[in-house]
Parts: sequence; structure tokens; C-alpha cells
Amino acid sequence: MNETVLYCGHCGRDAAAADHEACARALRLEPPRYCEQCRRRMVVQVSPTGWRARCSVHGERSG
Repeated sequence: MNETVLYCGHCGRDAAAADHEACARALRLEPPRYCEQCRRRMVVQVSPTGWRARCSVHGERSG
């Protein structure tokens, strides 16, 4: 599934509207907090082996 990124997963702002270099650096170290499709705040669970983030509309991501 190849979805277009509309919003920043770190700050939740419009992905095309601002410079998100700092957000991209942060997302290399921590899970996304916002859904990149609908900007909803996601439920995030972090474990020693990785993370899972769930959007109520678009489902679950992991890393």
C-alpha cells in the first residue's frame, strides 16, 4: 500500500507547507505521533523491541 504523505508524522502539520528536516531526524529515533493521512493523533505503544502506532481510521503501523 503506497499512500501519499499529507501530514508530518511528528508535528502533525501539513507536510508540504513547512520544512520538516528536524521532524525527519526525530522520526528516526521515535515513533510517529500523528497519522500521515488524516492528521489524527495516534495511540502509540513503545516496547524494548520496537513500536506500534494505531490510527483509528487508517490502522496500525510498526517499526
